[in-house]
Amino acid sequence: MVEIKTDAALDAMREAGRVVGQALAAVREAAAVGVSLRELDEAAREVLQKAGATSPFLGYRPSFAPVPFPAVICTSVNDAVVHGIPTAYRLADGDLVSVDCGARLDGWTGDAAITFTVGTPRPADVALIDATRRALDAGIAAARVGGRMGDISHAIGSVAREAGCGMPADFGGHGIGRQMHEDPHVPNRGRSGRGYPLRHGLVLAIEPMLMAGGNDAYRTDPDGWTLRTTDGSRAAHIEHTVAITDQGPRVLTLP
Repeated sequence: MVEIKTDAALDAMREAGRVVGQALAAVREAAAVGVSLRELDEAAREVLQKAGATSPFLGYRPSFAPVPFPAVICTSVNDAVVHGIPTAYRLADGDLVSVDCGARLDGWTGDAAITFTVGTPRPADVALIDATRRALDAGIAAARVGGRMGDISHAIGSVAREAGCGMPADFGGHGIGRQMHEDPHVPNRGRSGRGYPLRHGLVLAIEPMLMAGGNDAYRTDPDGWTLRTTDGSRAAHIEHTVAITDQGPRVLTLP
């Protein structure tokens, strides 16, 4: 069931989203050559704790997962697309890192992701991040009252394909509010003018995941969580929680 949020609920979700934005900013600031993925998780935990927020990631166990998720952020490095578990791995010069984070505050949830390079950036990684950001921006721009879900999906997919990137076929964005994952599903490809109608108060986590090799195939690590490209190419993931309003799209997960 799709829940349409009141204006008061959107304001409350903005506060949860603000915590997410702050946590991601803290992780980005902490990231450097030699820093472990677990240290990045600790940086995010500190932000959540100071804000009085909890993590919707920690302990989350969907049907596909063999174990509950053990951290408050997902850290996906280089050929990992999404859902990477923070480990003792220490960042190396040139690594491409995607970090996904959520926060629950006063009963409402925010969810966002960033991708960045550590140390000396590879030009191809910079281009991949730019394409992913443009895909997200296009999706947000299409999130308007009177439109359809397919408008968002088509906007994202068009940018990704024009950049020569693949997208994992089974994954996309989602509704969000009282829970991290709510209806409706937000595909990262589709036909404009089709799908669920976009109304004031609908809140979506819009999250393009682009794979530089152009292949849509992926594989799952033995940990049951981490998704990787099958061709070893790099991947990027950028996400915002966005409210559809009569005044236009409202991004709720800025710091």
